[in-house]
Parts: sequence; structure tokens; C-alpha cells
Amino acid sequence: MRYVDEFRDGDTARHLAERIAAEADPARRYAFMEFCGGHTHAIARYGVASLLPANVRMIHGPGCPVCVLPIGRVDQAITLALEHGAIVCTYGDTMRVPASGGLSLLKAKARGGDIRMVYSAADALKLARQNPAREVVFFAIGFETTTPPTALVLRQAAAEDLANFSVLCCHVLTPAAITHVLNSPEVAQWGTVPLDGFVGPAHVSIVIGSAPYEPFAAAYRKPVVIAGFEPLDVMQAILMLVRQVNDGRAEVENEFVRAVGRDGNAAAIAAMDQVFEHRESFEWRGLGTVPDSALRLRPAYARFDAEQRFALTYQPVPDHKRCECGAILRGVKTPSDCALFGTVCTPDNPMGSCMVSSEGACAAHYAYGRFKDIPVVAA
Repeated sequence: MRYVDEFRDGDTARHLAERIAAEADPARRYAFMEFCGGHTHAIARYGVASLLPANVRMIHGPGCPVCVLPIGRVDQAITLALEHGAIVCTYGDTMRVPASGGLSLLKAKARGGDIRMVYSAADALKLARQNPAREVVFFAIGFETTTPPTALVLRQAAAEDLANFSVLCCHVLTPAAITHVLNSPEVAQWGTVPLDGFVGPAHVSIVIGSAPYEPFAAAYRKPVVIAGFEPLDVMQAILMLVRQVNDGRAEVENEFVRAVGRDGNAAAIAAMDQVFEHRESFEWRGLGTVPDSALRLRPAYARFDAEQRFALTYQPVPDHKRCECGAILRGVKTPSDCALFGTVCTPDNPMGSCMVSSEGACAAHYAYGRFKDIPVVAA
């Protein structure tokens, strides 16, 4: 197939649904986690879940970069703008993530903070060049998809010796998050979230390839099928997962062969390795502190590290006590299980990060109304 409409063909979707129903063993249940928020939106937008048999359940995962950003990190960015007078630049979704004291970056901007939405890390670098008398900080978030552009900008800043540019680095790593989910009590001990396999992320895998998923597929005996973001991509991946479970296999398969290879993008990986190193631990919203799951700047680039330049300290902050974002990110609950969903918490008035992002599970369910007709299958 060459054109996007071919990946959204209704007749092909129905055929795939028939194959899944025919091959799914009626005597057992299948529980697959779509790690990436882009897949969650595809499932909600195109009604994929409604085409699946009742014993095949899709579970939302933590693969939404804005959703997993903890409140304490947003507070740091707000501090840079309001207390240090820096120009803080970040992506649009990050502007609306709720922070402490009823603030967000957008609300801090209304209070006088110089906080600007940018489309790329390069935009922030351009602002630093244009404002040599001001400190410019790029609030860098995201998985491996958005990490290489940050690395390239830092290399350029070093080449130009820009004295007024720095990065508040909150880039996180996909394989570590999946491993953490598999080690969580809900999966490993209590069994409250049964997981038979993963729909692997698309954009992340373009960068890192399929090889990084192989160790935990083997160690935890959980199959992974990397899939594109179109509905037929997702349905084909579900069929491939059903077949692996039926065969007793736990392999990494690649449905997204048109964009993903085993070894990923060598130039992007080299840029990341040159600029970043692993943090010992990092807090994720919903997952808690996850070891070896995020990046920081290497010592050679320390002068561009905003945490060091402004002597920032990190203070964990609990979520709103009635917000279920954390449980939703762990796959324990669905958006409709949250008492705030669709009432107090809406895209115009988000109480939690899952309602903010274009990849958030709550935003997907709200936008497409799928919460109204998809029953929750008990574990």
C-alpha cells in the first residue's frame, strides 16, 4: 500500500477483525498494551476496540511524553521564568500541563513569565541568538523521537559557544518504561493488569529500531509487535500478537516495515550518545521513580544544563487526589473510571496531564466519545 487512505479501508478492517475473531481462542482472554499514545488515539478515533472480540482487550500504556511529565519538572520550568527571568521555550502541549498552586506554564505566562511555544528545539536556539542579553531555556521533553533534535541543537550551541542558551532536559526512554510496567506489582505480583504483549511504538522505533525491545521480550516472555499509527497497522499488529500468544512465542515483530528497521537511525543514535548520558533515576507521573529511564547532558555539555546553571532542585509533587492519570498510565484504570472525567476535567479545563496532550488517553476518549460504548473487561 502506498497511500494513507489504503491504511484506513473499512473492508480491510472488517476482514482483519474477522481474522482476529477467528484466531482468538474463545477459551482464553488476551490483554495487549498499546504503549504509545498515538496508538491510543488511533484506536479511539477509528473505533478499533469495537471491532475486536470481547476476549481481546486493549490497555492504555504510559507512552505519552506530556502525560508522564511529573508536576515537579513543570514547576522547575515555571521557576525559571518567574524567578530567574529566563525565556522558557517548549512544545505546545507542555504549556497546559497542570502544575503546583493551580499554575501551568500557560498560566505562568499570564502572570508575566516569558514563556513561549516553539515548534522545534531549533526555534529556541534561534531565540537565544536574537536575545543575547537574556537567558533562553529550552524545556526539552519527550521520548527518543524528540531527543535527537535536542542533541543537534546542543551541538550547534556548543559550536557557536552560545553563553545564554541552556536545556532543562526531561527526555525519557521507552524500553526502561516498558520494563518498569512489567515489574510493577499490578502486573508482576497482583496480576490486576494482565499483559500478554505490547503494540510497540512507531516513531520511537524509527529512531532506536526494534533491537532494544528484544531483551525484555525474551526475559519477560512478552511479545512485541511494532506498528504504525493507522487503524489497519494497529489491527494487523493485534492479529500478529494473537498468533504469537497462540503459538507460545515471545518475539519482537515489525509490522511497520515501511519505516522501522532493526538497528534504527544510526545518525540519530550517535547524536544522542554524544550529547546525553543516562540518569540513575527519574520520576514519571503514574509510574513513580524509574531507574535508568531518562537522560541528562554529558559533562562536556554541562554548561548548557539548566539544572546546573540555575542550581535547580527537584521536589516531587503529588497529583490532584481525585485525578486518576497515574492509574490510567499504568493501565490499572480507564478514563471513564475517573470521577473527574468529562465533568470537571475536560480539554478546556484539564485537571491532569492525560487530558492535556494530543496523545493522552483521556483526551482521546473525550474527543471521540468511545468511552460511551466500550465496556471495561474485568481482569
